[in-house]
Amino acid sequence: MKIVRMQTPEGIRYGAVEPEGIRIHDGTPFVAWQPTEVVVDFREARLLSPVFPTKVIGVTANYASGPDDAGSLPERPSLFMKPSTSVIGPGQAIVLPALSGQVHHGAAVAVVIGKVARKVAVEDASSVVLGYTAGNDITALDLLREEGQPARAKSFDSFCPLGPAIETEYDPLEDFSLECHVNGVLRQGTSINDMIFGVAELISFVTYVMTLLPGDVILTGTPPGAGPVKNGDVVEVSLEGVGALTNPVVSE
Repeated sequence: MKIVRMQTPEGIRYGAVEPEGIRIHDGTPFVAWQPTEVVVDFREARLLSPVFPTKVIGVTANYASGPDDAGSLPERPSLFMKPSTSVIGPGQAIVLPALSGQVHHGAAVAVVIGKVARKVAVEDASSVVLGYTAGNDITALDLLREEGQPARAKSFDSFCPLGPAIETEYDPLEDFSLECHVNGVLRQGTSINDMIFGVAELISFVTYVMTLLPGDVILTGTPPGAGPVKNGDVVEVSLEGVGALTNPVVSE
C-alpha cells in the first residue's frame, strides 16, 4: 500500500493510492485508520510530506565511496538530527538560506516508524516500521565544514524533503535503486544494498539511544555524488519501488 498525506478543503488528511485516485481515510496510519467513500483524482491532489515526524534521525557515512574504503569502514553508525520544521513535501521549495553559500543535496532512503520503539533488537526491527519513502538530506556544507555543527548545517527550514508516498510493502533487503537527478542530470545512483549498516541495524542502534515515536523518520545515509544546488534548480530523488520526490530550489 502507498500512503500519502494531503491538503484538502476539510484540512490535512491521509489517503491510500488506488488505481482510480487517492482514497481518503479517517484517522491516521498509526491509529483509527479507516477508508472513506471519497476518492480524489491524482490531478487534484495537493500532496504534503507523507508524514510529519516529531524528529528525524540521520546517518552519515553509510555508503562506501569506493574500494579504498574497505579497510576504514565505521564500526558503528554516526547520527545527527533534523527538526520537524525542516520537513517539506513534494513540490515544495528547498530554500537556500542567506547564511550559506554552498548547499548540497543528499538522496536517502527514509524509514517511517509505525509504533513506539524503544530498545528494539535487530531481528525485531521490521515490526516497528510502517514503511519507506524517499528523502533528501539537504546540508549547508560550508557551515558544516567551518563550524562542525551538523545540527545547524542540516536543520534549516525546508532541509528535509520527504515523499511522495510511504510504501508499506517495501523490502529494504531487495536490490532497489536510489538516484538523485538535478535538472535531469544524474548526480547520485546506487543500490540500497550498498549501505554499510542496514535498516534493521540502524533501527536497533537508534532505539537503544532514544525512543522513536509513530511517524518519526530515519534517513539511512546518502551515497557518493551529493553536490551543490542553486536557485532555479529542480532536484528529483527517485527510490525504486516508492516513487520520485521532486523539489524546486529557490533563494531565501
